[in-house]
Amino acid sequence: MNLSAHTQPTADTLRQILADILGLGSKAGALQADTALLGSLPELDSMAVATILTAIEERFSILIDDDEISADIFETFGSLTHYIDCKLAAIKTQKP
Repeated sequence: MNLSAHTQPTADTLRQILADILGLGSKAGALQADTALLGSLPELDSMAVATILTAIEERFSILIDDDEISADIFETFGSLTHYIDCKLAAIKTQKP
């Protein structure tokens, strides 16, 4: 599964966030939409998830409510990218 062109900037930024927080190094470049995250990356524990969410909020200027977060969002790299893109699209539709 490939990421669409409009998703690519989000994916690139997310790869950098994951590389920085999880210490993935060059492995971050191999993350594709269907790459499993939760349960597959030993570095991705509950503390890392909290740190990643904070970084996503800061880098993408979005607000993530606690009740929006589920394991499904962190299932794959693509699902997390899609979640961010949906949040960004919602912001764009709210602006006059």
